[in-house]
Amino acid sequence: MKKLALLAIFASTVVFGQTKKVTSSTIQWWGYKLAKTEASSHTGNLTMKSGNIVVKGNQLVGGDFVFDMNSINTTDLTGEYKTKLDNHLKNGDFFEVEKFPTASYKITSVKKNTHKNFKYIISGNLTIKGKTAPVSFLANISHNKGVYQISSDKFAWDRQKFGVSYKITMKDVMLKDDIDMQIKLTAQ
Repeated sequence: MKKLALLAIFASTVVFGQTKKVTSSTIQWWGYKLAKTEASSHTGNLTMKSGNIVVKGNQLVGGDFVFDMNSINTTDLTGEYKTKLDNHLKNGDFFEVEKFPTASYKITSVKKNTHKNFKYIISGNLTIKGKTAPVSFLANISHNKGVYQISSDKFAWDRQKFGVSYKITMKDVMLKDDIDMQIKLTAQ
């Protein structure tokens, strides 16, 4: 009986893959005014609430991540201006974190890539404010002794697809629709 149980565990790992828990992550974001430049941008970070990756034969094949939207944090401002922008991003003008406290990303595919700096394309579904749309990005994936690291290139997603828009139309057109992100995580 014991051998049968071990065989079942081994078989499920081979067929479905092995789940690794995210143990650390860094998520940076960039939002831009009309001109997409450093001078007209704000930067910040976000916290991953939970996450898992699925590996099969040492290859990343899936994963899912939950982001704590209450952790939206502006890093290019201080004091009163930082507090105002953080609260502005969290309220009904943008992310409505009281109603939608989390966002998520589910990996649907991982493919090798010919880009010289980023060897993989990770594709998946991003869900923000209850709306889901596909988002793909370039990344490097490495592993050593059961520890996996994923580092993305800077990538963009269209905030309008998720209803992340300033309620005052004239002010919303002054903002770029693209929000850039960069993610680094470790799982084991």
